[in-house]
This record gives sequence, C-alpha cells and structure tokens, in this order.
Amino acid sequence: MEMAQYLEVFIEESKEHLQNINDQLLVLEKESSNLAIVNEIFRSAHTLKGMSATMGFDDLANLTHMMENVLDAIRNQKIIVTTSVLDVVFDSIDDLEAMVQSIANGGDGKRDVTEIVARLEKIEHGESDKELPNEEEKVEQHSLTLQYDDFEQTVIAQSKEQGFHVFEVTVQLQSSCLLKAARVYMVFEVVEQIGEVIKSVPDVQQLEEEKFDYEFRITLLTKVEQEEVKQRILKVSEVADVEIQEVSHALSSEVEETQIEVVAEPTLPTEVNNKQETQSTQPVQQKSQAAQKTIRVNIDRLDSLMNLFEELVIDRGRLEQISKDLNNSELHETVERMSRISSDLQNIILNMRMVPVETVFNRFPRMVRQLAKDLGKKINLEIIGAETELDRTVIDEIGDPLVHLLRNSIDHGVEMPEIREQNGKKAEGTVRLKAYHSGNYVFIDIEDDGAGINRDKVLKKAISKGIITEQAAANLTDKQASELIFASGFSTADKISDVSGRGVGLDVVKNTIESLGGTVSVDSKEGYGSIFSIQLPLTLSIISVLLVEMANEKYALPLSSIIETAIVKKQDILHAHSQKVIDFRGKVVPLVNLKDVFEVPGESTEEELYSVVIVRKGDKMAGLIVDSFIGQQEVVLKSLGTYLTNVFAISGATILGDGQVALIIDCNALIK
Repeated sequence: MEMAQYLEVFIEESKEHLQNINDQLLVLEKESSNLAIVNEIFRSAHTLKGMSATMGFDDLANLTHMMENVLDAIRNQKIIVTTSVLDVVFDSIDDLEAMVQSIANGGDGKRDVTEIVARLEKIEHGESDKELPNEEEKVEQHSLTLQYDDFEQTVIAQSKEQGFHVFEVTVQLQSSCLLKAARVYMVFEVVEQIGEVIKSVPDVQQLEEEKFDYEFRITLLTKVEQEEVKQRILKVSEVADVEIQEVSHALSSEVEETQIEVVAEPTLPTEVNNKQETQSTQPVQQKSQAAQKTIRVNIDRLDSLMNLFEELVIDRGRLEQISKDLNNSELHETVERMSRISSDLQNIILNMRMVPVETVFNRFPRMVRQLAKDLGKKINLEIIGAETELDRTVIDEIGDPLVHLLRNSIDHGVEMPEIREQNGKKAEGTVRLKAYHSGNYVFIDIEDDGAGINRDKVLKKAISKGIITEQAAANLTDKQASELIFASGFSTADKISDVSGRGVGLDVVKNTIESLGGTVSVDSKEGYGSIFSIQLPLTLSIISVLLVEMANEKYALPLSSIIETAIVKKQDILHAHSQKVIDFRGKVVPLVNLKDVFEVPGESTEEELYSVVIVRKGDKMAGLIVDSFIGQQEVVLKSLGTYLTNVFAISGATILGDGQVALIIDCNALIK
C-alpha cells in the first residue's frame, strides 16, 4: 500500500491526539478519581498507537504502547494518580511530540526513548511513589458502582429512545465456585443472545483473570423483559443470585445528540477498524441529517486562493475606475453587481482562513504547569474566549510573543505563595488569558493578580541603561513608566535564570506585534497586578486605506492607524524644540511632512492651508502633512520582495484601479 498519501493526515491527526492527551492529563491532575477522563486519554493513545504501527513508525508505536499500559493500570485502579506519575506521562508526551515533529520535517521519527520507557515500566510495576496493591486489596478496591463516560451515556440515552431496556445486572456466584472465569463467560454468552453488554465492573480483563470476589455487575441493552433476563442467567450453574435494576434516571443533563464529523480525506486503515469497533457497540446510529460536514484543507491551497482573489480585487478597482471614466450606465450597473459579489466572496475567503486562537492557547496550560513547578509557585491559568478567530497568518506569528508575556507574568508578576499570604492574597496566583473581537481587531489580554510593576525600580533601571534621562523620568505618568519595560535590552530581573533576565523578550514581543500591524501596551497597579493588552488586525492581506497624494505620487495610509483628517491653517502651526507641532484637542501633536520623509521631487512651498492626517500608535500621535486626500479604498497588501527589504516607513505596495502602484506607509515607524 502506498503510505505517502496518508502521511499528511497522519501528522495532523497525531498532533490532535497528542494535544487532546495533554489537555485531558491537566484535567486528570485536578480530578484524579474521574475515570471518564482516563478513558478519553486512553482512547486517544490507543488510536495514535494503531495509526503509528500502520504507518511503520515503530518507535512511536512502542512508546505509545508503554504509556497505554500505564493509563490502563490507572483506569483499572492499579495505580493511583499522583503528580510524579503524571510528570513521567507528560515527559513521554514530549518525546512523542518530538517524534511526530521529526516525521513532519521529513525525518524517520526515530528517537532514543530507553530512559522514558524504563520510567514508564517502573510505574507500571508499582515502583513509583505508591506501591501496587496486593491481590487482596485489589478485590476490596473494586466498587460495583457503574460509572459512564459521555460516549456511553449517549449510547444509553439513544437506546432508550429506540425502545431498549437498560439494565444494571448484578450476578452473585456461589462461594464454592472454582472456575469463576468460566461461569462469567457463560453468563456473558447467555445475555449476549438477547442484547448487548456495554460495560462491566470489574472490567472484562479482570473478570477473565478472576481478579474479583464472587460478585460482578454488567450494563445490558436489551428488548427482553427484566424477569426473563433474570431467569436466563439463573439457569447458568453456580450462579447464586441475580439482581436487576433498570436505569431510568437521567445519566447526564448534558447528553446531546452526537454529530458526525465528515472529513473528506483518505482514512487510515486502522481508523476504519477503530470506527467499526466503536459502531458495533452502538445499537443506534446517529441521524445523518444532523451531521456537521467539514473538510480539512491544506493552508497552501487557501494561500493560493487568496492570492488569486487579491488579483481579482485589483481588477475590480480597475473596472470601477474605467466605469467611472466612461460613465456608461449599463457598465456601471454590471460593475456594481460584480463589486457586491466579489465583496461577499472576499468575506467567505477571509472566514475560511480564520482559525480559533485556541490552536495557540491550548499549549499554554502545560507550559504554565511546568513553569510554576520550576519556580515553586502556585498558578491558576484561566483561558477566556479561545474560540475567537484570527487569520492563519497572524496565528502563526503570535505564539512566541504570548509565551514571552505569560512567562513574564508568572516570573515577575505573581509572587511566591508565602509572600502572597503575607500580603493578604491567596497563595495561588491567577493568570488570565483573554481574547475577544472589537471592530476589525482582535484583542488578547494577559492579566495577573501579582505584585504589579514597581515604578521606581523600572525608572532606576531605565536611567542606568541610558534609555531615559532623570529629568524626563520625573515627568512620566505611571503608565508611561510601565511602558519602558518594552525598551530594547531592558530587564528588572535581579538574577539571570532559564525563565528571564537576559534583557531580551518584551522588546522582541513589541517588534513582532508591530510587524503584524498590531500594538501592545501594559497597564499596572503596584500590589494588585498587571494587564498586557495586544491589539491585532483580523487579517493582513486586504486592508482599508486612505489614499493621499504628494506631488504626482499616491500613497496609502492604513485606516486602522488614522484618528481623523484635518485642514490646518498656517498660523495654527507652532514650534517646540525645532519641531513643528499643532494643538490637537488639547494635546501637542508633532507634524511630519511626508514629502521630506520620502524625498518626493518638487519644490517645498509655504502653504496657507495644510492637509493633515492624524495617526496614532498606542498613546502617541503624529500629524502627517500631505498635498491632498483622494479617498478611502480597499487594497491588496503586497510585499516589496527580497530586493527591497527594510525600507524605512514603507510596509508594502498595492496596485490601484488606474494601474499605478501606491506605496503603503507604516505609520508606526513615523511616530517616535
């Protein structure tokens, strides 16, 4: 069989299963007695093992198998869930992720996992913090309470809707019974002639190994009446008693109709088997009309589609210009209709590229857990708005900046537990990661309830680094002082550690966010905590701009940076520190003549009226002097290519409707 066609599917689904295992392990750490979580982890691990074996990645399959053994022991209550046990499982996940990444990079997925396998084997054999219970304890530990996971609850709910009885059957064998496993087999054979067993306590493996006293319980789906079920089981020799109770109460108020996700991609051979096995335990198939159909598309294809559409936007602008010049009513109507349709198409394509920020956020709980452990702190991470969507291009870039900010909040922000208690706070600090939409932007806030930013310490460090003078420092507001932590090379760490203190991080964060057309700011209150706020554009490829003219050249200013436009009289222009400024709504705003910045050919003349565009970067503003305003337009942002890199204050170019090229101005670069 040609496996290459399945490789991309394998890599994507392996990453999904590993992320699910990571997420569920974090939940299990808080709810160690919840066996439904263990079952969910086990299912993902089992599927990953089968896929790996089928694809020929033996090291990946073998390590997953060892991890599966540990999970099985937890599921069967042979191993107690402790932090040390989970640490080993997390370490094995790290190795599995490294193997999958190796395969994704074209490697063979091989890795030396001798050490982690040995650690897993120790846990499996009880050589961890908690010893394995002896045989007598194993028997005593088995509670005959049947607990159902979400899938089993769904099966039961749908079976009852279809007229099936759901019985919990308790079977008591005679104390003189010698071959308990044989009697269990006979009971199963009898009941499976009239229905289907979906669960047993103890589980089937333990029943086969006779690791139970003389009593066991099963959940049976059948259309046969209760008394007949009882009589059939009693006919099995050495069965002392049978108790049957119908499950009539609501198992869960949140059991909803299961939806099937249809993925239009090749299915791995083991997946087919797994799906068939799953379906065979379910007497009722889901309603196909309720199915939610999805398809996994390679991002390169979406990029190609986006590039083609960008060309269409350019041609649309050209047609609109021609229609305006010719003033033909029929042409005008056709172009208007095409504009409406292409606008709808644009929205659809942009939405297709949107990805929930969850794809970035879901790696943080594990990171925060390890970081808190390394620093000896107690941290509760709250994630809000993970479903908020961003363009895939932006998503790919914001991961590292968010890691820096989270690490900064945990290391510098949240205090040690004993210090927090001395200050009247809970020992456990809270870090809140929140994403939300506002207009054409997405905001991501990282908030902590830590010590906040010490103004005096920041100013002292900034002055010593030559970032600011003592005179200027005295006039800064608290917010402006806090913003100094984004300066290059700035760090308030008293000692260098693996977490922070090397003077890199927050300046990199700022540069990365601004390169995406976004902004980052901080607001802090000493003793109460800090909030870092990131503002990002929804998409980067098609933007709304204000077209302006200087001499015979046209330039585009992103609307996201513009506060407003104004006509300023010559007599209203003031001078401060050899800089032209204006009084804009009570604030002193410096003026920047774009003709001088871009060295536009032509003589500079003194005008009586100046056309000014007021732009903003965080709390700072500037007035850009242009010759005239042309109007608002949607344009396609194109890079300047590999030959024109690092051009000052130019972020790209666009082709206008009349075929001219207009440079897109980076307003952030013009504001000091």
